[in-house]
Amino acid sequence: MNDSNVLQTLGQVSFESASEVFRDHLRGLVRQMISDVMVEEVTELCGPRHQPTGGDVFRSGSSAGRVIYEGQREEMTRPRVRQRHPDGRTSEVRLTSYEAASCPQQLRDSIVGALVAGVSTRDVAKVQPNQAPGTSKSNVSRHWQSVGHKFVDQLRGTDLSQKDWAILMLDGIYLSKEQTAIVAIGITTDGYKHVLDFDLGSTENAEVCRSLMQRLFKRGFDCDRRLFAVLDGSDALRSVVIEFFEDAVIQRCLVHKERNIRSKLSKRHWGQLARLFKRLREVQGKEAAEEAVAELVAFLTPLNAEALQSLHEAGEDLIALHRLEVPNTLHRNLLSTNAIENSIRNTRRKLGRVTRFRAETDQATRWLAFALTEVEKGFRRISGYADLPQLVTALEKTKSSPPKKSLRDSAPIPQKSRNH
Repeated sequence: MNDSNVLQTLGQVSFESASEVFRDHLRGLVRQMISDVMVEEVTELCGPRHQPTGGDVFRSGSSAGRVIYEGQREEMTRPRVRQRHPDGRTSEVRLTSYEAASCPQQLRDSIVGALVAGVSTRDVAKVQPNQAPGTSKSNVSRHWQSVGHKFVDQLRGTDLSQKDWAILMLDGIYLSKEQTAIVAIGITTDGYKHVLDFDLGSTENAEVCRSLMQRLFKRGFDCDRRLFAVLDGSDALRSVVIEFFEDAVIQRCLVHKERNIRSKLSKRHWGQLARLFKRLREVQGKEAAEEAVAELVAFLTPLNAEALQSLHEAGEDLIALHRLEVPNTLHRNLLSTNAIENSIRNTRRKLGRVTRFRAETDQATRWLAFALTEVEKGFRRISGYADLPQLVTALEKTKSSPPKKSLRDSAPIPQKSRNH
């Protein structure tokens, strides 16, 4: 159909049908263009049809072929070329033009884009063009596995020695009865957050955390000063952080501690407890923090012995940041693990499509790598980042003797490259 016929047809059909007529015309033009390019490539290889070069490359007829346009297979005839070898054998010559036209990469990218946007593997076919190849559930799953491994390589292939780290946050994310992940987030001295890595285990135990820390250390995660770590109160996480960074400053998450104490009190006392913890989060300096803790002790003593014991259990970790005498503008992000918990909350949204994590496969690893990589794209600087130099100064001191070599492994550490 030539251009004049297309215009005439468009004037005779309804508005709803005009789009399909025009698309059919474009499809025909694309098919013709692909055919012309293939003929031109054959001519370059073999010479004109009636004046062949007589070399080792010669025409070998044609056969049925398929190209992909707008996500759909298009049947068309493709020319064939063969090459004669010195021993008399011949082999097929792959036409670059045909390979490019039939490459499914564009469709694969579209499928992966649909999955990233939240479409399930069963529903991908519904958002792709009719008769689009490779959109069955099994094919989509294979595409996703391939891409998932790339997310894992991307997350774990970053050289961590190239950044100046000041803060580490660790927290767990429950996936199933068989799998729990420990996620690590690092914050640089200029306030930027980065997902560092994660590790999977049956529970949030020391062995899983140790494996995670060893991998981080091999990739170059280290600190030129005391490390500031914010933890949720897990003894396993705390002990492993101290193994790798003996002089680390450990801050107990106040949100977790308030939640634990509240669970032991009657509801009528929750309001006063919240006000006292709010005051603790807002005061600045060691002396004011100790006064706030004393008020908490006075409040809990006549109410509940277990709640009081829970408060004392945190020890100095409860006001570790206050004891550094830094501005309270840093309290919002560094007195709790909210920065990492918000990331985990957003991660759960990405993982919401997975109804069952199979522990016998690397399914959870692939999905977590994808979700954390996507979540990291929305990271911003922490609140009060302009005052981070004061925290860095407070953490500066001669580092104590390094931990035992067996804990950090014997692998060489990438050299840092910074401009001071």
